[in-house]
Amino acid sequence: MKPDNKLKKTLTGIKSIAEQRDTIKRILVLIGKYRILVFVSLILAALTTALTLYIPILTGNAVDCVIGEGNVDFNELMSVLIKIAEAALLSGVFQWLMNHINNKITYHVVSDVRVKAFNHLQELPVRYFDTHKSGDTVSRIIADIDQFSDGVLMGFTQFFTGVMTIVGTLGFMLLINPVIAAVVVVLTPLSFVVAGFIAKRTYTMFLKQSESRGELTALTDELINNIKTVKAFEQEENSKRRFAEINERLSEYSQQATFYSSITNPATRFVNSMVYAAVGITGAIAAIYGFISVGRLTSFLSYANQYTKPFNEISGVVTELQNAIACAKRVFDLMDEEPIPAEKEDVKKLENAEGRVDIEHMFFSYDSKKPLIEDMNLSVNKGERVAIVGPTGCGKSTLINLLMRFYDPLRGEIMIDGTDSRDISRGSLRDSFGMVLQETWLKSGTIKENIAYGKPDATDEEIVRAAKEAFADSFIRRMPEGYDTVIGEDGGSLSQGQKQLLCIARLMLKLPPVLILDEATSSIDTRTEVKVQSAFAKLMEGRTSFVVAHRLSTIKESDVILVMRNGSIVEQGKHEELLRKKGFYHELYMSQFAGSP
Repeated sequence: MKPDNKLKKTLTGIKSIAEQRDTIKRILVLIGKYRILVFVSLILAALTTALTLYIPILTGNAVDCVIGEGNVDFNELMSVLIKIAEAALLSGVFQWLMNHINNKITYHVVSDVRVKAFNHLQELPVRYFDTHKSGDTVSRIIADIDQFSDGVLMGFTQFFTGVMTIVGTLGFMLLINPVIAAVVVVLTPLSFVVAGFIAKRTYTMFLKQSESRGELTALTDELINNIKTVKAFEQEENSKRRFAEINERLSEYSQQATFYSSITNPATRFVNSMVYAAVGITGAIAAIYGFISVGRLTSFLSYANQYTKPFNEISGVVTELQNAIACAKRVFDLMDEEPIPAEKEDVKKLENAEGRVDIEHMFFSYDSKKPLIEDMNLSVNKGERVAIVGPTGCGKSTLINLLMRFYDPLRGEIMIDGTDSRDISRGSLRDSFGMVLQETWLKSGTIKENIAYGKPDATDEEIVRAAKEAFADSFIRRMPEGYDTVIGEDGGSLSQGQKQLLCIARLMLKLPPVLILDEATSSIDTRTEVKVQSAFAKLMEGRTSFVVAHRLSTIKESDVILVMRNGSIVEQGKHEELLRKKGFYHELYMSQFAGSP
């Protein structure tokens, strides 16, 4: 191996260990919230272990009761057997209580993590969702947290009792015969060396396994959501190849992770068998020479077996914990993503918005290396209807994102009613805007709930009126349960046009002072579009409106038309005025209407 590769591998290993330590610390902080339950669980684990370890002593006493020369003490034997039964019963009860508490701790911790991760998801900026696959994010919150819970549960149920069993059995063996116990102590480190050697290699594989699983979930989510497009372009075979490639990587990482984790138990069992054999041989020699009774040797062998057994369990726990830590790291990485910057303490609440919008010397780009909007200036008065047109990628949707504060300008200001939008609370600003996008979104629920999404306290009469104004009432009433019809995720079997009408009805219900319509009628038939446009015209009266449109025939009546190109406003004015200029707008218009204004 080249020196550079060795150095790189060493640095990667150091980073991996540091990441594991940080992740474990964060897990312990989460568990610390339930420290009382943890303390009770430890007490129960100690009691369970103590009773379990008391049974071999009683067993040794029972053996000594029946191997004496010429006599068997039945009374003493019966007394010992009763004690064994009592100890076993109490141990079982304490273990049941301990497992119940451990389950409670685990699922509370997992619930806390999932809630925190989901809540943090709501606080992440739109930029995060623009740069991360939704399937991978879903995989972190669902699959990775499930794997994390399995590891934590196993850690609680087996790790605590395993450690206490090791300590307890070692103590009892030292009391019975320090010489034989010394043999056990000398051979014990072999188990730790073997388990530690394997554990270092499992974490990396489990982390890669989790990442590949997230990638596979993202691809599956992408293909399912766009299955019609996949079929329309006959990309089934290509999709299968992409899936098979990621699945092959996942399979490879899973096999390696499973291989390393599966050899842990046999390796430690081999070492433990050596310990047991050494104890048996040493103890037999001691019994022959009278240094230990047969009953005590029986107890000692039982302790040696109990002493080595937890090493097998702990080695399995360590392997599972490696997987849990790897999954927890991915969840914590999500939770460490920078949230939307906190609002200023003196932030204002936008009430009774008039709808005046002024943009002054605004600069913005998604990538610092690729400028988009540069030195934009715009002034929109209350109640004006503003149309935004231009070729794809010119910055139309970006301007909408900036108005809604999904992004903030890098330089310059967006003034709403004379106040910098960054000095206005996001909630009140967005509450003053109503938006219908070309890309519709409906949640799983009733049609009534979807229309009232922006106004949950709306009455049935208000919902029906909004649907009528959006010309959605007729098709809603033809559905099995009318407004109470439950639709699936993203509208289920509804047509794209019907989905868009419901989104328009959602806007009609809210009646905000500022409207944003981004190709709001693109999926509606021409006859219905004329009616909806008429409803929009009525809705826009007295309200400031921003209309993004590709069909220029729909914006002729706008008070001002902004013509954008490469992130800048290259022309602005009324329809007839822009046509007379014979500029870029004239070029766009003629390309649609074949030279007939």
